Amino acid sequence: MSSLELKIPPLLLTALFGCAMYGIALATPALSITLPGTGYLAIAMAVAGCLVAAAAVIEFRRHGTTVNPLSPASSDSIVRSGVYAWSRNPMYLGFLLWLGGLSALLSNPATLAGLPAFVLYMNRFQIVPEERVLLARFGGQFARYMATVRRWL
Repeated sequence: MSSLELKIPPLLLTALFGCAMYGIALATPALSITLPGTGYLAIAMAVAGCLVAAAAVIEFRRHGTTVNPLSPASSDSIVRSGVYAWSRNPMYLGFLLWLGGLSALLSNPATLAGLPAFVLYMNRFQIVPEERVLLARFGGQFARYMATVRRWL
């Protein structure tokens, strides 16, 4: 297990990636482009991201299980309903959509690099460790869920 696994709260990580993307935009102003409708796209993506993440939290609360991503061992159940029927990680998907909205708002193609970097980091240091813990805790029940629902979409 790496020292970074399950150490940084995903919401904080999202904010850090957002700050890095903003820094990239500031450092590369020559790459900025203005396209019609990017403001609307930015708002739509950010709102969609917030709604997906909120729906995920609500579904966890409805099932009475923890929303704390740093302690997956304290999960009481596998949630498969609502947004969890089409994504195993809708909270993280919501954060990714929000970052996509930020990238659109910044109108700088260099900021797009933050999106795959976020996915790679989340997969390696958050999702894979979570899945390892949940497989140990729920066994075949979680393995079947993993086989039928995709990690992101």
